[in-house]
Amino acid sequence: MNFLRVCALMLALIVAPRPALTQDDADAFRSRRMPYEAFDRLRATHVMIGDTAFDIAFAPGALDLPQSVIIDWIAASGRTVAAYYGRFPVDHLRVLVVPADGTGVRTGTAFANHGSAVRIVLGRAVTESQLADDWIIVHELVHLAFPSVADQHHWIEEGLATYVESIARVQVGQLRAEQVWGDFVRRMPQGLPAANDHGLDHTKTWGRTYWGGAMFCLLADVQIRERSHNRFGLQDALRAIVAAGGNMESEWPLERALHVADAAIETPVLETLYDQMKAAPVPVDLPQLWQRLGIELRGETVLLEDSAPLTPVRKAITAARS
Repeated sequence: MNFLRVCALMLALIVAPRPALTQDDADAFRSRRMPYEAFDRLRATHVMIGDTAFDIAFAPGALDLPQSVIIDWIAASGRTVAAYYGRFPVDHLRVLVVPADGTGVRTGTAFANHGSAVRIVLGRAVTESQLADDWIIVHELVHLAFPSVADQHHWIEEGLATYVESIARVQVGQLRAEQVWGDFVRRMPQGLPAANDHGLDHTKTWGRTYWGGAMFCLLADVQIRERSHNRFGLQDALRAIVAAGGNMESEWPLERALHVADAAIETPVLETLYDQMKAAPVPVDLPQLWQRLGIELRGETVLLEDSAPLTPVRKAITAARS
């Protein structure tokens, strides 16, 4: 085969149309697994968030908003997570946007079995204001910043995503501190142990998994800051895990992650708290904690009292970091 024929063949391969998507492909976009193979057939937009490459692809289907608006929203959410952790937690991320009936941000799921990926399902009539108010995509991106652990520790994965999502968004100015603390006061009681509770590792209810895990994170954050006089916070502990390669693509024992975190903050807060709460229904006096932090809920109004004992801790938790 001469040189010109080789060049012609290579050009044909480059410009050849991608295989048409079948109904099976369309169904896979919404299945429990991530359809990684879709990225071989869909055109992806390449966006850099620091040193991390985002490849963003859209499944077939109409959306009222231009794709560029949705890409900007995804990139901004990536920058929010990168700001909290000091870098984005993985080197490469595939994001699949799936249109669906209705409006708003419908669901999101993070995957790492064949590389980091996030699938976001958007209602076809989603608006820019709904994207701006959304918490789901940041929640899913935060999942990438913690190693995969045994199923019994699912509470730490969901608890961290619930807690960090709120704090990361207030740190970049997307939420007001009053909104975050108000949500915590209203919702965190769902994470308290109820009858027949056997600790975080052994109680699989929705409230204990999401808000029990978030309560663990808040308690750790407050204790770290109290002990270190605000020199460190949970954010420093979590950054250390990411810096050590602890992201969703890796499988770690939970004890390893907590040990790495505690080494960074120079005190065993997370390991001790886990030992206390993993297999026992430890009571937590949330009203007293809110009082010490200077948070008061009056109807729908949240008041932040700057004369409370832990005011510096409360302010440091939501302060922007370099």
